[in-house]
Amino acid sequence: MASIVKILRAAAEPNRLRILLLLKAEELSVAELQEILIMGQSNISTHLSQLKHAGLVEDRRTGKSNLYRISGDGNTAGGEFLVGLLARAEKETPEAAADRAAMRRVVKKRQDRMRTFFDSMAGRLGKDYVPGKSWKSLAEALLRLMPPLVMADLGAGDGSFSLLLARRAARVIAVDASEKMLDVGRELATRHDVQNIEFRAGDMEELPIDSGTVDVAFFSQSLHHALHPARALEETARILKPSGRLVILDLAKHRFEEAREMYADEWLGFAEADLESMIHKAGFVNIDVAIVDRDAEAPQFQTLLATAEKSAQDSNAAPPASIKMGISKIGTSE
Repeated sequence: MASIVKILRAAAEPNRLRILLLLKAEELSVAELQEILIMGQSNISTHLSQLKHAGLVEDRRTGKSNLYRISGDGNTAGGEFLVGLLARAEKETPEAAADRAAMRRVVKKRQDRMRTFFDSMAGRLGKDYVPGKSWKSLAEALLRLMPPLVMADLGAGDGSFSLLLARRAARVIAVDASEKMLDVGRELATRHDVQNIEFRAGDMEELPIDSGTVDVAFFSQSLHHALHPARALEETARILKPSGRLVILDLAKHRFEEAREMYADEWLGFAEADLESMIHKAGFVNIDVAIVDRDAEAPQFQTLLATAEKSAQDSNAAPPASIKMGISKIGTSE
């Protein structure tokens, strides 16, 4: 984080202050900042360059553009000062409320683009190739389950995985943002006479599930579609019962940029350490993250399996027998 003097110099300009207030709340591209602030691309880029030079913002490459965000986590002296400065500045900036409303509309457009992709894929995901969605990796997860349990399939898509879980679960709650995907899942469940699945429309970051009602929550190749994976994990902790289980199947971090366009991926997988850190910060314990499968063909996607447990409210109480699932480290497959 820059020195206090550099922070003051960089943040003193009103438009740069508005940009900082926006980036404090959400990662945004130059084009999205243009739309929110109704400013030219060159002006936005100049302001971002000055903020970046002062150490106040950083960026990450995503597809054909960069997403900008506030630098660091606010734990340094300079970071704490900036957080306090922006908190006060937001109250004194007349455009702040309108900027925040415009930002929400822009982020919703980004989510809608992803939803449109999955609407177009409804009914095809079981037939077309999807990176990381292998029966081997699904089987690895199923081996860790003991029925009867209430399970949540988060980012359920067309419900294929939910149908598999329903064979052993007491009840499955399948959540997806795409109504068309859910319609396909309902049709499949009806066709196979599966009655213990509930299909609910909702976002992974705002789950339509009551707190403390789920034994096991699954992300099956869906977490990398979340705009904010950390928030999705925090929301998952909310719906789980004490000692409830989290199971994640996702891609290991890769560089196949085409996945953003081909599969509407928001994140190019996750590094094992980064995923473990996010799970830990969401309040989980007994975390285990391992690579369980590798695709033989290019670009040779690798599949991560992560498991964790929500802390029990009573740390001295033993977890329910149905939730005791001894976790052993899974070796990397050849």
